[in-house]
Amino acid sequence: MTTPLTLTTGRRHDGVTVLTAVGEIDMSNTETLVTAIETVHGPLVIDLTGIEYLDSAGLSVLFRHSERIELIATALLEPVLTVSGLAELTTVHRAGPV
Repeated sequence: MTTPLTLTTGRRHDGVTVLTAVGEIDMSNTETLVTAIETVHGPLVIDLTGIEYLDSAGLSVLFRHSERIELIATALLEPVLTVSGLAELTTVHRAGPV
């Protein structure tokens, strides 16, 4: 069974692409995430504030692209990005209240 994941793209005022992810990222849908990331050329911001679940397969995708992405994450997801070491490889911006 495929886990629901919705991906939409937009642009910031400076022209950088923002990929907004909503739902869950796991091994059943990482290829969709990979395709969305690899379709964008240049820097990319991935907004993970709508992500309810992120497993190791999803983290692996983010690690592979860490040199060209920035992440926006909630306070609940930020520790996962820190403990995994991903926060040391890319910029992670915290969204919402502290």
